[in-house]
Amino acid sequence: MKIIHSAIFAVTLLTAWSTVCFAAEVTASCTKRVESYNYLVDYSGSMMMKHVAVREPKIELAKEAILKINAAMPKMSYQGGLYTFAPYSVIIPQGSWNSCVAECAVNTIKSDLEIFGRLTPMGDGIKMHETVINQMPPQAAVILLTDGHNNLGMNPVEEVKSIYQTNPNVCFHVASFADDAEGKAIIDQIVALNSGSVLVDGLQLLQNPAVCQEFVNSVFCQGQILVTEEVVVLRGVNFAFDSFALDDTAKAISEETVRLIRANPDFNVRLLGWTDSTGPDAYNLRLSQERADAVKNFLVKMGIPSNRLFAKGMGKSYQYNNATKEGRYMNRRTELVFFD
Repeated sequence: MKIIHSAIFAVTLLTAWSTVCFAAEVTASCTKRVESYNYLVDYSGSMMMKHVAVREPKIELAKEAILKINAAMPKMSYQGGLYTFAPYSVIIPQGSWNSCVAECAVNTIKSDLEIFGRLTPMGDGIKMHETVINQMPPQAAVILLTDGHNNLGMNPVEEVKSIYQTNPNVCFHVASFADDAEGKAIIDQIVALNSGSVLVDGLQLLQNPAVCQEFVNSVFCQGQILVTEEVVVLRGVNFAFDSFALDDTAKAISEETVRLIRANPDFNVRLLGWTDSTGPDAYNLRLSQERADAVKNFLVKMGIPSNRLFAKGMGKSYQYNNATKEGRYMNRRTELVFFD
């Protein structure tokens, strides 16, 4: 049994006032449940439409969900792949999974394709993926990211049922971006086919780190033991629109962060930069990297060794509502994650 001690402090630099508060964090031991997994992403016209609850393209939400799942996964070796359907395509072929490569590959998925005339043959896509599934090392998982629409071709529920009959070593799990009753019904039917399937609401996964971690634990681990600890959440570091400059308030909070880092000398720090959803993906990915670098550079100037700090731009964030001024402001942030 390989034990993963997820000793991580999630330090989120957020709102417009300066506070220090505490939040729950998890230390988990994980017994590996799967050896291989694939993401199968709905790339149809309906996924280019905005989710009714947050007014953001569902495909953008699905992309961020993959990044969050990827970041929360146990640090174990897996075979993995990234595929789309409607149309069916291979983004990352099934093979040894590299999280860094995956982050770049996710950003190649477009969110501005045509909506009308691009129907959703979900069943056909699942059928086309069966060849890949049959070659996956058992136990295997397929993580389906979809809004549940199916308006062309084969019945997706029947196709999943057929795969289970010929390949009992695979299990389908769903991150749902359904925003109507029809889509939810199809997803519910797929999940009901296997008692081991895990269903998560995609918006909750994006908005609540505990929901994301629970989904990851359920898909990738068995017999995990969860222990709750207290962690610090620092609030007060955000960025103006189209800027990566730290203001005086942000610098004051970052000085508090320096004290926190020095108090935990056995941990390194991952700095995750985020933007709101305004503008092109490539631009926001670069801007988010500049924001993460800005925090790193400030911490280095304050005496933190650069080899303890790892800055990574994550691109657009949908954790807060980008339809509001306040939500966009909250999304323009840098997060700190302590890891051993």
